[in-house]
Amino acid sequence: MKKLLFFGLLALSLSSCLGGKFMASYALQPPVHGVADIERTRQKADSLLPGSTAWYDDLKAQGILKDVWLTDDEGDKIHACHVPAARPDQANGTAIVVHGYGDNHLVFLYLVRMYRDQFNYNVLFPDLQYHGYSEGDAIQMGWLDRLDIMKWIELAHDIYKDDFMVLHGVSMGAAAVMFTSGEDLPDYVRCFVEDCGYNSVRGQFKKELKETYSFIPSDILNSASIVTHKKHGWYFSEADCSKALAKCYKPMLFIHGDADDYVLPDNLLKNYNAKTHGYKEMWVAEGAVHANSYAKYPEEYTRRVCNFLKTVRNMIEDGSIYD
Repeated sequence: MKKLLFFGLLALSLSSCLGGKFMASYALQPPVHGVADIERTRQKADSLLPGSTAWYDDLKAQGILKDVWLTDDEGDKIHACHVPAARPDQANGTAIVVHGYGDNHLVFLYLVRMYRDQFNYNVLFPDLQYHGYSEGDAIQMGWLDRLDIMKWIELAHDIYKDDFMVLHGVSMGAAAVMFTSGEDLPDYVRCFVEDCGYNSVRGQFKKELKETYSFIPSDILNSASIVTHKKHGWYFSEADCSKALAKCYKPMLFIHGDADDYVLPDNLLKNYNAKTHGYKEMWVAEGAVHANSYAKYPEEYTRRVCNFLKTVRNMIEDGSIYD
């Protein structure tokens, strides 16, 4: 009986370990990524706002939109593009636009165009690790990406030397922005916009596991988290937006579609309520699915972000920014 129990526990342990390795690899190291996925993402960018890649290509051909590279703490080369405001001598600030899971700097060109052409902001828009032209051995789900974003913040300021910077992320990029918001940031980083970000990596993985592989017990996440820590240096439990938002004192706009069945709308309230210090706004986009709020309501999306930025500027001017 003891032998049977021992071998049963051993088999269960091995099964859990193998399952954890499979899940970590499946979620964080999809086979098609990076440069091999550029063409798909060009098409996606144009589906979200027609003419986006032609706009991008034209500015790049003129030498206005440029590539820039950094080396992260692990020695990997990471990539971004940056473009000055439409009227550089009258620029209103700098925006850093952060893409979502499986995408790259091209996908959210609609936000780059909004900030540059409509708001007259300089814009830097990076490829997160394992995406686009950036190196890296796995997707970091926004958690370790926050460290790279802090490097981009410094570089963007060195280039454009503004005293007003906003970070705007969508989906995983929104989580990355929220994670970054809890760090000790320069004063010129003034505010944040998060669009349909998940509240925690563990919670999002648990939801996806239940929907895709309902026969697999959620305990497998513990093994996957351990594997991720050994291979990539972080546990799922660390990547919790509530913990970061509790340390954020700077203004934030929270956006989410109420028809989002990928990152469920209840993530919005969890994130919004977790930010207990400083100014905050919320917009629920009626009928919008995941990362679709702009595509469904481009004028209202633009107006809400614009008004949020104006509110932040007014609060800075009258000294009420942290009241």
